[in-house]
Amino acid sequence: MTQIPFEIVGFDLDGTLLDTSPDLVAAVNHALAAAGRAPLAPEQVTPNIGGGAKNMLRRTLEDTGGCDEAEFKRLYKLLLTYYEAHIAVGTRPFPGVLDTLDRLAAMGVKTAVVTNKFENFARKLLGEMGLTERFATIIGGDTMGKGNAKPSPAPIHEMIARCGGGRAAFVGDSIYDTGAARAAGIPSVGVSFGFLTGTVADLQADAVIDHYDELIPVLRRLGA
Repeated sequence: MTQIPFEIVGFDLDGTLLDTSPDLVAAVNHALAAAGRAPLAPEQVTPNIGGGAKNMLRRTLEDTGGCDEAEFKRLYKLLLTYYEAHIAVGTRPFPGVLDTLDRLAAMGVKTAVVTNKFENFARKLLGEMGLTERFATIIGGDTMGKGNAKPSPAPIHEMIARCGGGRAAFVGDSIYDTGAARAAGIPSVGVSFGFLTGTVADLQADAVIDHYDELIPVLRRLGA
């Protein structure tokens, strides 16, 4: 099998490896119901995914009328409790993900997850999906401490260190992902099928894929 010029390929989780929107939308709507508000359609919630659950809920509440801090804290707790209990009900890998991970593993490439989701939630989700063992490391939005979630380069640097060093690339669907990769000095690949907040051009990624079948050829080109 033809190799790629990267020893490490990192992935965002929500909207990149997994379509988590069914379970995240359900959790948001659970919180909205507790606030006496109408449920939202998936397309009203997914643009708010990417900066972690707190950011997702805060932006959604602002979109539906806002609330004070005490109410926000109550609803945030409800959202987290609900989501943890229903974390993998409707979540599925995006098409081509599993085959691509198999191909990278066959090449000896180490893969990793760097997400702004809490690490314990990321590990629980990947465990329930049977994917944990595919990754050399899993880094969450709280792993590196306050202020060090993406777009900080800190979790990307940590990913590379945990994987033993080497040339790395990062795959994601948000400006948090591409910004972190850019700040860390590594190339980024955007996915057009993720939870985009604007256009795919807004990601300013070094390359964009529309399906995982395209990832390995794109990585070869980026590394040339």
